[in-house]
Amino acid sequence: MRKEYFVYILTNKYNSVLYTGVTNNLQRRLYEHTQKLVPGFTAKYNVHKLVWYEIFSSPQEAIAAEKKIKGWKRDKKIILIQKQNPHFEDLSGGDASTGSA
Repeated sequence: MRKEYFVYILTNKYNSVLYTGVTNNLQRRLYEHTQKLVPGFTAKYNVHKLVWYEIFSSPQEAIAAEKKIKGWKRDKKIILIQKQNPHFEDLSGGDASTGSA
């Protein structure tokens, strides 16, 4: 079975903050963010709407991409999101609060 690694960008309901992360299980990670299971930035600012993601085949590629995106200014991140998701819709495909992303 081939492993997949995800780099993703989350925002809040107002699209006013952006969070970039990396995981090997996007569905689980979205659930953790939605349920505020890990204290920190996403819990404090209610950041759990998935607006962008990319799939990688190796953890090294995913981590490198995450670091690159984290180094960008906000306007460049918004351009990246808008290429895939111009209206900042939630791409989780379901109710992340139940883990059914």
